[in-house]
Amino acid sequence: MEYFSKALNMTRSASFYGLLALVAAFQCGPAAQAAQGPAPKNPPAKLNVQDTPINRDGKAPISFAPVAKKVGPSVVNIYSTMTIRERRNPMFNDPFFRHFFGEQFGDDQPREHKSQSLGSGVIVSPDGYILTANHVVEDAESVKVALSTGEKEFDARVIGTDPPTDVAVLKIETKKPLPALVIADSDKLEVGDVVLAVGNPFGVGQTLTKGIVSALSRSGFGINGYENFIQTDAAINPGNSGGALVDTEGRLVGINTAILSRSGGFQGVGLAVPANMARYVMDRLISSGKVTRGYLGINIQALTPELAKEFKLPDESSGVLVGGIAANSAAVKAGLHEGDVITDFNGKKISDPSGLQLAVAQTPPGTKVTLQVLHTETGGRTSEKTVTATLAELPQEALASRGRNSPNEGGQQNMDALDGVEVSDIDSQARRQFDIPRNIQGALVVNVDSGSTSTEAGLRPGDVIVEINRQPVRRADDAVALSQTAKGDRVLLRVWGRSGGGPGGTHYVVVENSKHK
Repeated sequence: MEYFSKALNMTRSASFYGLLALVAAFQCGPAAQAAQGPAPKNPPAKLNVQDTPINRDGKAPISFAPVAKKVGPSVVNIYSTMTIRERRNPMFNDPFFRHFFGEQFGDDQPREHKSQSLGSGVIVSPDGYILTANHVVEDAESVKVALSTGEKEFDARVIGTDPPTDVAVLKIETKKPLPALVIADSDKLEVGDVVLAVGNPFGVGQTLTKGIVSALSRSGFGINGYENFIQTDAAINPGNSGGALVDTEGRLVGINTAILSRSGGFQGVGLAVPANMARYVMDRLISSGKVTRGYLGINIQALTPELAKEFKLPDESSGVLVGGIAANSAAVKAGLHEGDVITDFNGKKISDPSGLQLAVAQTPPGTKVTLQVLHTETGGRTSEKTVTATLAELPQEALASRGRNSPNEGGQQNMDALDGVEVSDIDSQARRQFDIPRNIQGALVVNVDSGSTSTEAGLRPGDVIVEINRQPVRRADDAVALSQTAKGDRVLLRVWGRSGGGPGGTHYVVVENSKHK
């Protein structure tokens, strides 16, 4: 993510009216709490779903005009309106100016104005259900839908929104059936498949662009809570958000949601939510008005070669490492431990954290699941075991994020084996400042030299070291003592922290032993 923060300006696809949006950020913002109708119990959408493979007979069509004619009527324009409140000038709050000019200086009353955003949507059922991106309708007070056929605008009801996947479902009422897109099985997409993006970029009118599937299962951008994007080079621009990504048969394979760009305009990397994920979210929003997700109660991380070596796993080992386990969670009841490696979830091979996160989230709470696990004893012996867990429901706070400030640097001690790391005990002020749970004991990292191997490994001020080489750390003195006796080329840490500003949890870090440089 450091590369993206320095080199790329990640922006969402959306727009304001007209071509003035060419230099705007790619965020088609307002959504729809105020526009939401009464709590659901809606009839299920009448979807046309096909799971047949993508056509790969090698005969590329001479023209995509038939696809454009087939898909065009099913892609709509979405207009969302919200009220913006802002003060005229921040200096009006300055006591200096009020002292000389009086309390009425500047008439410092919030001003209100209406803001309207433009996006796209996809009709997926003849009775008026529409899929779009959550950020197209977020915080909107009213949402209108215009069909590409030029009929009048319709007032849309927001059935539900799901910010973690950036999916929203709208409903419009018409007297005649609407042209609904067929939904394909997006799991059958392959890199290199031809795809077409349809939407209303910059408000110029419906536009079709062609490209290929550049990559699958893209994640780690920090755009959504659950990321499993289809990457495409089909041109996507502001106003395309919520529009259709279709295959060469005109079937929906994704909902366009974001681009990666340095300029704010398309530069060859577009991202779409897979149709299968969007349909899963839509089914739950329609039936119950919210998306409930399974919850195992673990913090997971990628199993790197360095970590595999520290846990004495075979070189060919793959899976995800359990860095921490929540108290009283499904994982505790199943017998999972920190340091376990999950290789299989309900018969599906697991190779990366995103894959396991999605698999658990898309399994209903209360479901019994089976996991294949590699377990390493403290002495170094590794065994394979099968555990069964009953998933709980994901709590709201599990997706919350908090920022954090610099730690108090009082009473710090230097770590002997860890390059440029200083630690201190955790006092009550530190617990409040970093929201460190009472059950977390260890040494608070107060400083890490930039450019050090500890920084490269991911250790940051505000982290709490809870283990060193699988030995518990209760306070700063423990950490210093264990670092002084650490042997070998590397030091294995278990660390509690808020990586990326997200919810706190523990994970493992391997740092080069500075005594062996």
